[in-house]
Amino acid sequence: MSLEYWYVLPVSVVIAATAMASGVGGATFFAPFFIIGLGLPPEVAIGTGLITEVFGFASGVYAYSRRKLIDFRLGSSLLVATVPAALLGSWVAGSISPEILKVILGTGLFAVALSFLRTPDASEVGRLDAAIDRNYGAERAETCLESAAGEKICYTVCNRLEGRTIAGVGGLFVGMISTGLGELNGYFLLRRCRVPSRVSVATSVFVVAVTALSAAAGHLFQFVRSGPEVLATVGSLILFTVPGVVLGAQLGSELASRISQHSLERAMGLLFLGVGALTLGEVLF
Repeated sequence: MSLEYWYVLPVSVVIAATAMASGVGGATFFAPFFIIGLGLPPEVAIGTGLITEVFGFASGVYAYSRRKLIDFRLGSSLLVATVPAALLGSWVAGSISPEILKVILGTGLFAVALSFLRTPDASEVGRLDAAIDRNYGAERAETCLESAAGEKICYTVCNRLEGRTIAGVGGLFVGMISTGLGELNGYFLLRRCRVPSRVSVATSVFVVAVTALSAAAGHLFQFVRSGPEVLATVGSLILFTVPGVVLGAQLGSELASRISQHSLERAMGLLFLGVGALTLGEVLF
């Protein structure tokens, strides 16, 4: 390991703060930054981004578990699909050409951008939560959580097979290009599976964290096979990205309380459109 990537530390703080405030996985930012900014091979950039993301999401899981908003039973049922899919995706990422992987990453970033641009605003989320409580809560509820604040949240998880299938697809993309699962979960848990928004977000963070850990382990195995030079590069990067994301995650929670979530998500959508275009441009031009 070396100190040549020292400047990645402040960049990591900014990325982690933005990621935590917007709810998107940090690897979605890190992978294109490593490819476009540092010129790393796509498979190394994606794997390093996932390893870094695990540390950022760990603090999110801790925070939501303390608030008792994670539905661990639902999360575990999704992990049955996402973990094997993520391991398969990490193997695929190490087995295809870098140019094809860049095309897949660029296309994935466009999909993430569209998911942000179509994100429902606070009033629509409120209507969905009210409908869930009215139609699937109270005596009809199959699941009830009591938050750390003493609030009882009751609901019935619908379309379980559909949710597990979609989560599996998201897990595959996490392994391949480091992103996709959180964005898919956010939509399907709330709109299709009828899980209240706070529980949807918290459970999604748990699922993404464990899935990212699995995918990162798969990429780490690929790095070991690639030799000491790749391992040295990865080690030199995470020496600065890990403390950066730990600090940035704390700043992100404060940032989220000070700015409009809807405006931030729109800005993220436009940002990922631009980054996706740059990533595809490296291949096409």
